Amino acid sequence: MARKDHASETPATAFLRRHGVAFEPHLYEYEEHGGTRVSARELGVDEHCVIKTLVMEDERRQPLIVLMHGDRSVSTKQLAREAKLKTVQPCQPEVAQRHTGYLVGGTSPFGTRKSMPVYMEAGIAALPGIYINGGRRGFLIAMDPKDVVRVLQPTLVNVALDS
Repeated sequence: MARKDHASETPATAFLRRHGVAFEPHLYEYEEHGGTRVSARELGVDEHCVIKTLVMEDERRQPLIVLMHGDRSVSTKQLAREAKLKTVQPCQPEVAQRHTGYLVGGTSPFGTRKSMPVYMEAGIAALPGIYINGGRRGFLIAMDPKDVVRVLQPTLVNVALDS
């Protein structure tokens, strides 16, 4: 029988365990279109430390992942410039799901179906701890951002815009 305070294994948590990453699971009541504002409120944490996993695509429709502070948005023009691409735009939800294997609202950068380049806002690496999606809606994991850098080897970028 499933318990509300117990998170089941996801491809993301399996990936983290395989790579020896320490994390702490946090469940919350998922709210459609609530985003990081709701998860931060439900967990009682600063939205700046809740990290969004965004699936985008370049001009050749090749997917990429962007990790961004919850209270910021991505300058796609600046991201394209820093990634040496012509354009970058968000993927349609069904396309993002095909690439990652996760439902939108539950997308994790760990254990994705397809290997994709990862870009991470540089300020995330400087935080003492972050909350990032654990692979399903209503499930965040707390972890050290240094572990994200170690296992995903993202390209650090400065593409944040105030939301």
